[in-house]
Amino acid sequence: MTEIYHTPALIHESVDGMNIRADGICVDVTFGGGGHSREILYRLGKNGRLYAFDQDEDAIGNIQQDSRFTFIRSNFRFLKNFIKYHGVDEVDAILADLGVSSHHFDTEERGFSFRFENSDLDMRMNRKSGKTAAQILNTYTEEQLADVFYLYGELKQSRRMASAIVKTRKDRPYKKAGDLLKTLDPFAGKGEREKKILAQVFQSLRIEVNEEMETLKEMLEQALDILKPGGRLVVITYHSLEDRLVKNFFKSGNFEGKIEKDFFGNFETPFKLINNKVIVPSSEEKERNPRSRSAKLRIAEKI
Repeated sequence: MTEIYHTPALIHESVDGMNIRADGICVDVTFGGGGHSREILYRLGKNGRLYAFDQDEDAIGNIQQDSRFTFIRSNFRFLKNFIKYHGVDEVDAILADLGVSSHHFDTEERGFSFRFENSDLDMRMNRKSGKTAAQILNTYTEEQLADVFYLYGELKQSRRMASAIVKTRKDRPYKKAGDLLKTLDPFAGKGEREKKILAQVFQSLRIEVNEEMETLKEMLEQALDILKPGGRLVVITYHSLEDRLVKNFFKSGNFEGKIEKDFFGNFETPFKLINNKVIVPSSEEKERNPRSRSAKLRIAEKI
């Protein structure tokens, strides 16, 4: 087994939230370094089953050697199809840890971090498919780029940034992180503000590259379909965009948060919230594991 990607955030709180039965069928849709999966397997009995998803080839080195474990190298947007393919109709619990691992941020050639100026602008979780960040920067219209920065990075200067990128790429197509950093320099400022702005830009490109919002919606809808009544859906989010989607879906079964009423005026929702108040890491965990600082845990049970 390779070195663990990172220390999982809220590992005990999230796996506790799955309410695992010894003979249960569980799914970890974000296998990564395998930390959550190891804890799930520890709690399952000999007749339990765990299916784990990850589209990143780097995750293969962390696969569990356990007869109860099945690894599925795929994007979790195909959750329902693969679970059905393996002969399973319903599952007891699903866990999603949506954060990007420290492994990805620390691996220079993946292009996820602005710390490595010479890294390729890639950012694909699955390096065998899809468009890269460089392709987006070099081909999107000014309006499209501005929308990406505003919607996924919540950047106030999105239009000015997009304009500068379109002008620059005419003479010098974007290839390396350093190319983008030069263009962003007038907008980023210095110190902590610079880090925040650059993180927002890189986050927005990563979300667009990997279609993160679309795949999250697809996964949540499919999770609802395959969960047994009384089954648990446990999700850890790291930024407001994905947390808002999860919060609305848990509340109402849709992504707008609109709760429908039945003929008698009773609220119709597919879930019972296990934690009305979002669970966040303790100060000790945040100190021990900086990746956990923005983590939010939500747990829902299918009615």
